[in-house]
Amino acid sequence: MKLNLTHSKHSVGQNAYHFVWKPYKAKPLFKNFTFKKVCEGSLRLIALNNGFKIYELQVMSDHIHLFIDITPKIAVSKALQLLKGISSRILRRNFSYLLKNQPRLWSKGKFYRSVGNVSFDVIQNYIVHSQKQWSLPDNKLPSYYHQKHLSTFA
Repeated sequence: MKLNLTHSKHSVGQNAYHFVWKPYKAKPLFKNFTFKKVCEGSLRLIALNNGFKIYELQVMSDHIHLFIDITPKIAVSKALQLLKGISSRILRRNFSYLLKNQPRLWSKGKFYRSVGNVSFDVIQNYIVHSQKQWSLPDNKLPSYYHQKHLSTFA
């Protein structure tokens, strides 16, 4: 699958992530088919309402995998907060009998990793090799920079 770049007025980029999180105490809540489907639907609704694009979603019996592109205007932690918080509220309203003895739906932990079409090594190689013409010897600033700019901080 090729991920498309998002274009906005002053930027072009990609903000795709792999998120994983679990129910509190890793309880296998999603063995219940209806509970699982409502969870999937709530996550899709949250994504739609916040301008996120879901590439893949798997609700497993005791954890969730989500491959998602979030808007660059929102932090990763905020996106996860919205997904976990709103889905918890929806599921608790609809399945209070399933969750009555559970103090929280989701565990505090989470996993996230940025995902893209280009690997870490490719980016590192690009920066190292294509930008050499602009690098400074031994990462030292030119002498005129010290005289002109650093004296203003003294």
